[in-house]
Amino acid sequence: MGIKSLAKDTAIYGMSSIIGRFLNWCLVPLYTHMFSAEQYGVVTFVYSVVALVLIALTYGMETGFFRFANHDRWRDPMQVYSTVLISLATSGAFFIAAVALALNPLTSMMRCDGHPSWVMIMAVCVAVDAFSAIPFCYLRFRNRAMRFAVLKLVNIGLNIGLNIFFILLCPWLMKVAPSTVDWFYRPDFSIGYIFLANGISSVVTLAMLLPEMRGFRWRFCGKLFRNMLAYSLPLLVLGLAGIMNQTIDKIIFPVLYKGPDVMDQLGIYGANYKIAIVMVMFIQAFRFAYEPFIFAQNKQDGRTSTAAYSQAMKYFVIFALFIFLGVMFYLDILKYFIAPKFFSGLAVVPIVMLAELFFGIFFNLSVWYKLTDKTIWGAWFSLLGLAVTLAMNAFLVPSMGYMGCAWAALTCYTVMMAASYLIGRRRYPIAYHLRRLGFYAALAAVLYAVGIYIVDTRWEIVNFAIRAVLLAVYCVAVAKTEHISGAELLRPLLAKIGRR
Repeated sequence: MGIKSLAKDTAIYGMSSIIGRFLNWCLVPLYTHMFSAEQYGVVTFVYSVVALVLIALTYGMETGFFRFANHDRWRDPMQVYSTVLISLATSGAFFIAAVALALNPLTSMMRCDGHPSWVMIMAVCVAVDAFSAIPFCYLRFRNRAMRFAVLKLVNIGLNIGLNIFFILLCPWLMKVAPSTVDWFYRPDFSIGYIFLANGISSVVTLAMLLPEMRGFRWRFCGKLFRNMLAYSLPLLVLGLAGIMNQTIDKIIFPVLYKGPDVMDQLGIYGANYKIAIVMVMFIQAFRFAYEPFIFAQNKQDGRTSTAAYSQAMKYFVIFALFIFLGVMFYLDILKYFIAPKFFSGLAVVPIVMLAELFFGIFFNLSVWYKLTDKTIWGAWFSLLGLAVTLAMNAFLVPSMGYMGCAWAALTCYTVMMAASYLIGRRRYPIAYHLRRLGFYAALAAVLYAVGIYIVDTRWEIVNFAIRAVLLAVYCVAVAKTEHISGAELLRPLLAKIGRR
């Protein structure tokens, strides 16, 4: 596969993932306006557990498939493919059976009291998603990027459509034409329709993947499976540690917070956390472009490549700080992304956004252990972050509530970022523009303080105008420091117009 083909496929995979995340993000206003904080707290809790279980049920076999399907010893990749499919189908079936056998206690543990069907739906959903991950890997293995993206987007589109149908359309039809829906729709099923929509879209997607599960002989190779398991289990540890850094605060919050309104508080935290996803989407987009970039640069002269990594870090920080300022300056508008009953948690937004910014810097710093094939350091950093997250949540949540979760996330990513930088300095030195990065961080901090704590007139339109000027100050300062002229920015656009 040539570089152009790789770049095109990376763009397709990346855009489908980012668009999918964005579209799912757009469901948050629907949920927060239609359900109570307590109900949304249950949704937040369930999906945090689901994210963890999904990693466990794939147990690193996605990466294992790519490794062994390209391995010289196993010349038939279809044997690898069928072995992994049978393995995940078996483990998924056992998982569903285990959940069914322990349904009542699990329903209580999942905060779904009185609704065991919610837990059963999500058990089937997560097992199906874990199994479907391998046919999606097969599509990538066969370089069928477009089919991969189409199926992913169909899955998301169907999920969104079903959410709108169950949550908005069915209640309206119950009022104006009840006979059309009362044979299947039950208002007391409530947030269960969120889970049902997810389950239906997962099963339909699996059905659409059936062509990828035909045309070969299904066979299970025990020796191959044991080798793959030995390879994949360390990746499982890394995957679990990574996802736990993102979700464990929401899972342990009901245990640590002793107030009677625990699920209300978790719902408020979960809803406001979603506002900060703007930063996460930027980091996701950057990651899809950056990983091919770093390995391509590694083929060049060492000094040239490290200079490129330093430049990439600098521009990442510049754009991330701009996003941070933009969101914070216009949070009074963006807050309407969620329902007013969740506004009490807006204080977590700057903390979580800063935490995600630090995670983005950590991702940039990870270049040293990826290029030196010391990826075990990524696992150590993730485990270190997990230890910090657990300790900080245990210390802060009982007294601070969900604000403790936010500060724990910030502390976790700060420690991971600092550790990666300090160790990377010795093992793969890169001359980052520390003074310039410090200048941009200090400038953003000053502008943030001015825009949030000093600019406070009685007229919001005036506040927004002044904050727009402050954003412009940041952009001009960056342009002057980096010696970027307006003509340089317009040159690609003018050239494109000229070609037309």
